[in-house]
Amino acid sequence: MAETTRETMEYDVVIVGAGPAGLSAAIRLKQLDADLEVVVLEKGSEVGAHILSGAVLDPSGLDALIPDWKEKGAPLNVPVEKDNFYMMGEAGHIRIPNMAMPPLMNNHGNYIVSMGNVCRWMAEQAEELGVEIFPGMACSELVFGENGEVKGVVAGEFGKSADGSEGPGYEPGMELHGKYVFLSEGVRGSLSKQVIAKYNLTDGHDVQKYGLGMKEIWEIDPAKHKQGTVTHTMGWPLGGNAGGGSFIYHLENNQVYVGFVVHLNYKNPHMFPYMEFQRFKHHPMVADLLKGGKRVAYGARAITEGGYQSMPKLTFPGGALLGCSAGMVNVPRIKGNHNAMLSGIAAAEAAAAAIKDGRQSDELADYEVAVREGDIGADLKKVRNVKPLWSKFGLLTSLAVGGMDMWTNTFGFSLLGTLKHGKSDADATEEASKHKVIDYPKPDGKLSFDRLTNVSFSFTNHEESQPAHLQLTDPSVPVDVNLAKYAGPSARYCPAGVYEFVHEEGQDSRFVINFQNCVHCKTCDIKDPSQNITWTVPQGGDGPNYPNM
Repeated sequence: MAETTRETMEYDVVIVGAGPAGLSAAIRLKQLDADLEVVVLEKGSEVGAHILSGAVLDPSGLDALIPDWKEKGAPLNVPVEKDNFYMMGEAGHIRIPNMAMPPLMNNHGNYIVSMGNVCRWMAEQAEELGVEIFPGMACSELVFGENGEVKGVVAGEFGKSADGSEGPGYEPGMELHGKYVFLSEGVRGSLSKQVIAKYNLTDGHDVQKYGLGMKEIWEIDPAKHKQGTVTHTMGWPLGGNAGGGSFIYHLENNQVYVGFVVHLNYKNPHMFPYMEFQRFKHHPMVADLLKGGKRVAYGARAITEGGYQSMPKLTFPGGALLGCSAGMVNVPRIKGNHNAMLSGIAAAEAAAAAIKDGRQSDELADYEVAVREGDIGADLKKVRNVKPLWSKFGLLTSLAVGGMDMWTNTFGFSLLGTLKHGKSDADATEEASKHKVIDYPKPDGKLSFDRLTNVSFSFTNHEESQPAHLQLTDPSVPVDVNLAKYAGPSARYCPAGVYEFVHEEGQDSRFVINFQNCVHCKTCDIKDPSQNITWTVPQGGDGPNYPNM
């Protein structure tokens, strides 16, 4: 088979992903040296199309990047006015006093935002500085140099047929080469996963942990809307089945973000995270808020939860991992966007200094030091034991002991040292025979909705003639192993209904991948107990088209 010939373009820095980390890096590079050639490649149809976050934004990253962001019209319009923390039971709730919460949990000075809109604004700032931004350009391959370094990516390949062959309208894409390549793909990025494996970046670091975050935007009765109110809950409906909790944020225009996070280290393969979210909305406190309103958008994505001890080595020959490609979320605060921005700034400063010194394609050791010993490391160290405590001992113990640990970390020390996470989320899944089936109520179509109806509110679209971007290492495993031993958990852990087992009379069960539904959350790549599913990029522009997420 003839080798594909591609055009090449040369840049100083190639950035994969137009999220807060990648855009911050691009902006900072041009602030440092206007003559640097910088390109940002985004797989979404536009900047922000694939951005989904809570989000209550700690503006410290933006303060460091663009100190006059208010004057420049950044879409941070809703300051947090009130913080609520609740422990939920099935019929009631108990408020946890704010004074009992460690100071780092205080949201005073933060803003309720759409991170999609923040990224759209950041892209405008980057382009004004001369950054080239190409949306709809999925990066499907890494390009390596003669010495094994990453020297670029392949982007913009279109027109493959379903069997992987080149269709009549095939476009091979381009190779974009850089002196340095920054991977800021978000959680479980496909290129980041390859780089981490190739260069053994996890050696000496703990296993990464994840959660699944699902979110709806609701327009509610103006009489119930309280702009600037932030509410977090724990407890029901998850109980002992899984860790996690909810967020409810009142933003502008009588809109509310309603979100639910399920930690992916749950044991029971009958767990159905999406249905836990739908059940949550029937709690009297939540139902009262939403009744009379309407859901206008839905989306989901995985969240890195391993924290400080799970961050892999951040640099590799020719580039660096930024933001959630490495995992920089502060789990108890449910915040990572500020750290993503700070990581982009630090990577840009290290690369600009290296290029000024005449270097290229080496390891940016200064970036690693800046992250681990700077503000990001300080932020994550304080909370490093919360997640392992929750995983090992459950909610109540983690609240008591983890809260104490966060308080002592406020003063710079921990009585616990640094705890380990143990198993990966895939390995945490136990055989179905050890667990009871969970009975979930049927969605009522008013407060709760079936998956496929909700997916239509993510405005997801994939060209159906292309190869499935969800690839099986062994096609026999879903039925022979996962269905037989684990009751087919992919039919439940996917928040978009991509996977199903079709049972037809007189025939063996078939595993069906409805890749057109995929919202790019990456949960399957993380939670599949056999680690048999690999998430890769579809052709550029495909996937969700999130409004205001």
